[in-house]
Amino acid sequence: MKRVNPALLAGLAAAVVTWIVSHGRVTPYDNYVLLARALLHGHVWIDWPGAYIDALGYNGQHFLIEAPMPALLLLPLVAFGFANQTALAIVLAGVGVGAAWELGERFGLDARSNAWICACLLAGTDLLWCAMLGDVWMIAHVSAVCFTFLALAELAGKRRGWLVALWAACAFESRFTLVLALPIYACLLACDPDELRLGSDWRARVGSFAAVLVPVAVFWVWYDLARWGTWYDIGYTTWYHQDQAGLKYGSPFKLQYLPYQAWSFFVQYPDRLPAFPYLNPSLSGVALTWTSPALLLAIFARRPRGWVLALWALVLVNAIPNFLYYVNGFAQFGMRHALDFEPFLIALMMLAVRDRFPRWGYVLVAYSALVGFWGSWYWNVYVRPS
Repeated sequence: MKRVNPALLAGLAAAVVTWIVSHGRVTPYDNYVLLARALLHGHVWIDWPGAYIDALGYNGQHFLIEAPMPALLLLPLVAFGFANQTALAIVLAGVGVGAAWELGERFGLDARSNAWICACLLAGTDLLWCAMLGDVWMIAHVSAVCFTFLALAELAGKRRGWLVALWAACAFESRFTLVLALPIYACLLACDPDELRLGSDWRARVGSFAAVLVPVAVFWVWYDLARWGTWYDIGYTTWYHQDQAGLKYGSPFKLQYLPYQAWSFFVQYPDRLPAFPYLNPSLSGVALTWTSPALLLAIFARRPRGWVLALWALVLVNAIPNFLYYVNGFAQFGMRHALDFEPFLIALMMLAVRDRFPRWGYVLVAYSALVGFWGSWYWNVYVRPS
């Protein structure tokens, strides 16, 4: 009897857990369903139902400023009348965890270590919380995490340039910041990450990588022209100029926001309550220090040196925009913007524990996962019970 692929089992288990935690939720913040319907009717502006749906008013219509990939994934489902955005988020979470398991195997992890790291990915980050809600902002993160792990697994496997580019494009068309990963992916394709030297077939790999990105770039220019009448994206900047938390001029990315973001990511803690549930997480989030300390394992990754250097570079380039942005992701448990760079930290954790998983590492992973489940429970009971 043929053995069932453990990556498939891991992904299925993650999807089932997320579905249980979501308790059959259908998000009201289904902006991507609205965009999918719009695309099926031949336009990019949405039928705006009201202010509870974040959409930018521009030239007499309303447009989504978020990257469109979840809407593209929803197109065939919406065409047949299925409009549950949360269900897609659950599936993407499962695929992402399955891809992470495959990456762990390709990095040489044993099954037990892989299970602990994948549990940390699902519940020890904001992935579970985002997927169980499926709101427009949350499913974008889940989609980006999913496709990022698919790209990393391919880079650690057959290293087909065209497929890495396809997964990378799906990731940055979910969360724009991940476009910054492209040069580093190209370097990983060109060089053998185990030996830090050019591969004999690097031109073919990088060439097929670039070839896939050309039509993606054409699509993006078309999408911006259809929304804004320009070849470049003005959505987030225009939103910033209209948002009460923003300013009427300049970019939403500024050094002046760095102290606020550093406090959000590393200091912000929940308030204490005199009675059950004893802790009240702020609506603006809880720092990674308190929700995801298991990520500290990443700093112990040492080899292969090429992979370690590339992954830390990926962490850095994808963290910088989030540390300079004017808001921290507000209305969240944990720090959801960290999901832009946490896949690379998870990959580093895999490299750090593949020879030996320290006992204190198990403690931190267990703590982080328990906090993630607690945060999802708290949100379901006290913030979004339906």
